[in-house]
Amino acid sequence: MRNFFSVAPLLLVIFGPALSMRLISEEKKAGTLESLLVLPVQDYELVLGKFLGGFGILMVGLLFTLPYIGSVAFLTPDNMILDYGPIVGGYLGLVFLASAFIALGLFASALTKNQIVAFIIGFLLCLFFFLIDKIAVFLPSEWSRFFEFLSVDTHFSNIARGVIDSRDLIYYLSLTLIFLFLTTYALRQGRQK
Repeated sequence: MRNFFSVAPLLLVIFGPALSMRLISEEKKAGTLESLLVLPVQDYELVLGKFLGGFGILMVGLLFTLPYIGSVAFLTPDNMILDYGPIVGGYLGLVFLASAFIALGLFASALTKNQIVAFIIGFLLCLFFFLIDKIAVFLPSEWSRFFEFLSVDTHFSNIARGVIDSRDLIYYLSLTLIFLFLTTYALRQGRQK
């Protein structure tokens, strides 16, 4: 399962922005966002609905990977015991990683009318948060620790080992909420124009 959990975050860097690239940008392009914004719905409710839609689709995709656990358990020799702690941690980490990447992609989608531009911005944001700890090794140690903390990969690695730390969970929830707030703010700014 280690191979799966080492490749899955890279796939989410692509699939997160790809699923969320048209959630708001296509509404802007088609002119239907204005009709959504005049409904008796708050901006944050619209953003939350779009987020939950994209997040739900990604969770269905993750559900289709669950038979992989059964096949690994079936093929494990009798003298070895499959450790389910890292598996549960890995899937929990993927859920939190998916929520952060959908929020980043949704923010990128709120910035533009073009869904391709939204994908590129979302992809670059996700890639930045994924690779920042790899760049941090070239910086002084105090900066390195800060950039390592900003990396989603560092927090995912902790959770994927089966170590569920509240700092990692708070990091993912904060990152998701910050970008959902920024998406709501971008919608409000677009409404005022």
